[in-house]
Amino acid sequence: MIADPSLDLLARAAQVRRCAMTLGQLDDGQRRQAVLAMAEALEQSSEAILAANQADLEAAAAEELAPALVARLKLDGPKLAGAIAGVRQVAELADPVGRRQLHTELDAGLVLERLTVPLGVLGVIFEARPDAVMQIASLAIRSGNGALLKGGREASRSCEAIHAALRRGLAASAVHPDALELLTSREESLGLLKLDGLVDLIIPRGSNALVRFIQDNTRIPVLGHADGICHLFVDRAADLELALKVALDSKNQYPAACNAIETLLIDAAIAADFLPRAVLAFGAAGVELRGDTAAMALGVSHAATDDDWSTEYSDLILSVKVVPDLEAALDHIGRYGSRHTDAICTRDAASADRFLAAVNSAGVYLNCSTRFADGFRYGFGAEVGISTQTMPPRGPVGLEGLVTYRYRLRGEGHIAADYASGVRHFSHRPLPL
Repeated sequence: MIADPSLDLLARAAQVRRCAMTLGQLDDGQRRQAVLAMAEALEQSSEAILAANQADLEAAAAEELAPALVARLKLDGPKLAGAIAGVRQVAELADPVGRRQLHTELDAGLVLERLTVPLGVLGVIFEARPDAVMQIASLAIRSGNGALLKGGREASRSCEAIHAALRRGLAASAVHPDALELLTSREESLGLLKLDGLVDLIIPRGSNALVRFIQDNTRIPVLGHADGICHLFVDRAADLELALKVALDSKNQYPAACNAIETLLIDAAIAADFLPRAVLAFGAAGVELRGDTAAMALGVSHAATDDDWSTEYSDLILSVKVVPDLEAALDHIGRYGSRHTDAICTRDAASADRFLAAVNSAGVYLNCSTRFADGFRYGFGAEVGISTQTMPPRGPVGLEGLVTYRYRLRGEGHIAADYASGVRHFSHRPLPL
C-alpha cells in the first residue's frame, strides 16, 4: 500500500501546477528564450555538473552497480556538450502550442476550433541517466508544461547540479523557476504516483520492473515502455556485408540502450555463409552469443534458453536464432517482441514490404540500425521517452507528445434547442486553418 503524499510534496506539486498554468499562456518567443537561457546556464555550470557526476560514478563503483546502469549514469564532457546542444535544438523547434487543427463553421455565427494546448504537469521518474533531466526539462518548458523530476539515487548529485543550473537559467526568463521541481527521495517518488489532479502524465524511464511498478500503482496516465527487446532479421536476400555492419552497430554502438538489438534472427538459407563471420566479428567486439541448436552448429558457443528470447540484456550479450524463412521470423517477433524497434536486412522488395507491414512495432526498419530509434536522431531535438503502446504518441516522443488539444466554440446566443426542433440547421462548413 503506497502512503499518501506528504503535505510538503502536495504544496510543491501545487506550486508547479500554478507555474505551469502561467507558463502555458506565454508566447512562443518567451518559451524559446527560456530554453536558451537554460542551455546557457548548463554551459556555465559544466564543471560543477561533471564534478557531481564523477562523485556519483565513484559511489556507483564502490557499490558495484551493474555495468549497464553505470553506462547510463556516466556524463563526460562530450556527452554533456551534446546534451546542451540538444537543449538548444529544442529551442529552435517549431512551437507545438496554439496550432489550429480544425476550423469549422457549424452554422452562421457558430464557429468551432480545435487548438493544441500543453498537458499541464509532467511527472518523470528515471533511473541513472542524468542527461534525461536536461532533455525532459527543455521539452517540458518549450511545450508549456511544468515538471516534477525524480532521478535514481545513483544519479542524485548529478541531478541536483543540473536542476540547480536549469533553475538559474529560468530565473533569467519569463518562466518561474518553480515550474521545474526535483524530487529526491523514494517516499516522494511513491507520493508522485498519487498526485492525480496535480500531475497529468507520468513518464517512467528505466527498467522493466520500474515501469511495471508505476503502471500498476497509479491512476495517472503513463507514457513509456517496459521492455526493449529489439530484433534484427537477416533475410536470405540480404547483402551479407551490409547486414553484418548493421547487426554490429545495432548491438555494440551502445548496448545499454533500449533500442539495441537483443536477438539476431538469421534465415536458414544464408546461415552457413553469414553466421560464421558474424561469430568472429561479435567475438572480436566482446559480445557473448547465445544460440539455438542450429546456431551452435555454425559456431555459437553458448546455448540459449527459452528465457533468453524474452530477456533485455542491456549488455554485450546477444541471442541468435536460425529460422526457416521470413514468416518464421515474423512469428518469433510477434511472440517475443516488445513492439519497440525491429529491423530487416534484405534486397528483396517483397520481403521488405512484408516485414515493414507485418511487424507491429513503434519502429520498423529496413537495412539500417535499430539505434536510430531516438528522438534526437529523428530531429525532435530530444525525447521524453519511447512509447511502445499502440495508441499515440508512439515511438520516440518529443514535443508533439506533450500537448493535447482543446475545442473552442464561439457563438452569438446559439442554443441546442433550435437545432433539435429543426428551427436551425448545421452547415458544418470547413474554414481555412
